[in-house]
Amino acid sequence: MRTTLLLFFLLFGVFAYTQTSISGTVVDQNNAPVPGTNLVIIGKAIGTVTDFDGKFTLNTSEEPPFTLNVTSVGFVPTTVSITQKNQTVTIVLNEEQTRLDEVVISASRTPERIFESPVTVERFGLKEIKNTASADFYDGLENLKGVDVNTNSLTFKSINTRGFASFANTRFMQLVDGMDNSTPALNFPIGNLVGMNENDVQSVELLPGAASALYGANAFNGILFMRSKSPFDHSGISAYAKRGMTSQEAAGDNAYTDFGIRAALKFSEKFAGKVNFSSLRGIDWAAVDYSAKPGTGATRASIDYDGYNIYGDEVSTNIRAASGGLGIIPDVVVSRTGYAEQDLTDYNAESVKADWGLYYRPWGNDFEIAYVGKVGTGTTIYQGTNRYNIDNFTQQQHKLEVRNDNFFLRGYVVADKAGDSYDMVFTGININRAWKSDEQWFSEYINTYAGATLTGATDEQAHAAARAKAETGRLIPGTPEFQSTFNKVIKDPDFSKGSQFKDASKYYHADANYNFSHLWDAVDVQLGGSYRKYDLNSFGTIYTDYDGSITYSEFGIYTQLQKQVDLSEAVVLKLTGSARYDKSEFFDGFLSPRLSAGFTINRDHNIRASVQTGFRNPTTQDLFIGLDAGRAILVGSAPANLDRYSRTYNVSASGQQLNQPATVTQTGAAAYNNSYLAASVSEFAATENPAVLEIGNSDLVKPEKVSSAEVGYRGKLKNTVVDMSVYYSTYKDFISGENVIAPFYGQVGDNGLSVAAIANGDYKVYQTYTNSEANVNSYGGSIGISTKVLGNFDLGGSYTFTQQDFDQAAFPDFRTNFNTPEHKVKASFGNTALFKNFGFNVAWRWSDTYYWQATFGDGQVPAFHTLDAQINYSVPSIKSTFKAGAANALGDEYFTAIGTGHIGSMYYLSWTINN
Repeated sequence: MRTTLLLFFLLFGVFAYTQTSISGTVVDQNNAPVPGTNLVIIGKAIGTVTDFDGKFTLNTSEEPPFTLNVTSVGFVPTTVSITQKNQTVTIVLNEEQTRLDEVVISASRTPERIFESPVTVERFGLKEIKNTASADFYDGLENLKGVDVNTNSLTFKSINTRGFASFANTRFMQLVDGMDNSTPALNFPIGNLVGMNENDVQSVELLPGAASALYGANAFNGILFMRSKSPFDHSGISAYAKRGMTSQEAAGDNAYTDFGIRAALKFSEKFAGKVNFSSLRGIDWAAVDYSAKPGTGATRASIDYDGYNIYGDEVSTNIRAASGGLGIIPDVVVSRTGYAEQDLTDYNAESVKADWGLYYRPWGNDFEIAYVGKVGTGTTIYQGTNRYNIDNFTQQQHKLEVRNDNFFLRGYVVADKAGDSYDMVFTGININRAWKSDEQWFSEYINTYAGATLTGATDEQAHAAARAKAETGRLIPGTPEFQSTFNKVIKDPDFSKGSQFKDASKYYHADANYNFSHLWDAVDVQLGGSYRKYDLNSFGTIYTDYDGSITYSEFGIYTQLQKQVDLSEAVVLKLTGSARYDKSEFFDGFLSPRLSAGFTINRDHNIRASVQTGFRNPTTQDLFIGLDAGRAILVGSAPANLDRYSRTYNVSASGQQLNQPATVTQTGAAAYNNSYLAASVSEFAATENPAVLEIGNSDLVKPEKVSSAEVGYRGKLKNTVVDMSVYYSTYKDFISGENVIAPFYGQVGDNGLSVAAIANGDYKVYQTYTNSEANVNSYGGSIGISTKVLGNFDLGGSYTFTQQDFDQAAFPDFRTNFNTPEHKVKASFGNTALFKNFGFNVAWRWSDTYYWQATFGDGQVPAFHTLDAQINYSVPSIKSTFKAGAANALGDEYFTAIGTGHIGSMYYLSWTINN
């Protein structure tokens, strides 16, 4: 034991003797700390990064003298001479007055100045995260040029660029440290619900438009890249706490709490680890749009009322047809009385997430082996075909990765569990059915109406008496009987009597990339590929996986060539060519090329141009969904899926008089092989002219394709930075849902039995997944300007124009879901150092009116504007920053989609500690 201790102290003494420790602070010209500054010993792969307060410590075995190279995005690089051990230095960086030297990776999968990016790219770095006027960094992305954010819930915001988006935004990818953040069950990212801890975000990059040439099938309308901090560069403990309230007219004032902690430790030059945890809790924006669905002309007093945020009133019938054709019964549609959304959810909004990582550098250089695990759970509101309470939803990811500066090889799995989630529309429907079946309710209505009419009641009086009788026994919200039935319904996955949806789907993904540029100088070459396997398991509640999980796979390979040509000392030409081949087991392979050129003039001006193609494979739901959503049955169009969805229906008395059986079994194949377009059936109902019926018979879905051209300019004019671009995109085989109606008997086009089936109400409404023959184009442009005014005040603004080119009249049943304002304006004004340790920022946004189109409902979204503001004060002695902020500070409530809760205001105080 004594020998061991002696050896330990000898080794420690040698280590202490040879160790050089350099510490200090990096500040800007206003003496404000500069976090994230890189300090590297020139000629060595040894360095460190400043913390949140601009402080650093560098331990090395190198003997002085040596020189540190000091760099930070947006500042002029400098060097510092180190002449002795244990030296303490203060380094002042001068701001470059430009963001053009920020480094991005997403545009071409290799580090390059944003100025030289071959395509448009937006970046949100440490400075922007610290100074955002929004409640958190993810909300702050709403202020980026060209970005649309649709607010589904307090904890679920859907990001999109260049149009064609709904909350089920399958056209947009979100990557966190290279991992796809899309949920396996839903096929799209659900905001930051199970995403990143704010303290761990290193940078965010957003690539608008198609990027399939490098990123594959789903990189169709844009990609969001979120990169976390390395524990080798950012070690220590940091934390934040936010406390405030949300304020909405419908929901009132409610507490809001958000806190998180990050702990990272660099054990040595070879080994490091980190752990993150965060929790957000609040009350969601209540949805209280009680207006009737478009086209009905109804009000809440109408007998056939179907309101947006009222559920259960979707069940309706023609009471004359239901009576067997009695002449005393009017030929009108009557709906059951529904329940308000507020009666079917507590509006709890919650997001709890944790992640951890172990990082090993066996040779103490950039070669790294990493394991990363992530798990998140939350409660939110999701709006798709119906409104869903996503309750205790869980998603986890696990990744193994080997990488260095020239390559990466990673594999990961993403798995989700639906938890206690349920469909609020079917909750209302089946609470109604629990206390009285549809058959009994409508029978009582019809009999009471007939009796009242025979005793001399007016039509209005008869309807009132009929509804009062049918409503006898109704469960009243707030009573124990209602709560007991509610609890039973939301725990039953059988949609004929329950509303729970279950899911435990997952996908496995692997991708790799190698950059050969370090091996030769002639041209930079990259080669890579990916493989993905889906494993769908919804227990028959979403997909047609009644007899076990559904699996299928897809793969892709790509290459990129990049060459820089110095045409003169002042003019540099950069050419980039990319191509990717992707193949799904259900579809033919597809080649996605991209060509781009960038001219850099005098370093301060860059003109870029690119042409590219992209594609989007049909999603898992496009292929294998089998869901009765009430208003329509959703049936995916994978050939093996058509007959997997099968239901038995009752045939009307009128149909039985045509020698039809009392029941009929219909499969999903009817939607694709024996259907009429829904719009033509509506016209037939109005005109009673069979000639207007138009055969539907949707084609099976296949991949959607896009061709896009873009031209842009980035430049610095004195102290002003300008970034502008225009684009034009053409879509082929546009994927969209088509509403069709399949009769229970007859063959469409026979002008006989199928017409009679439609007239008798013997049919089912389906939503198919298909490709349109319509010519769909979109075009637009944006310009962003940032500058310094009044000395050191930051002033920025942007304008975005977006438009689609599509003939709706020629294709009345085709829905593009463009869902994008034609005009958007954004502006910000702030100062990170108004005076010592004090800063502020204000962000204003205006959105033009636009038409929202989605399966839940269509309608006009009015123009709105909103103002976010924050002030912050730093206390270096306790390594803390205090912030007071308000989102939508003016209090003018607005909404971004039909059927969602109106967005109110959020007020908060926050305390951030960064060690």
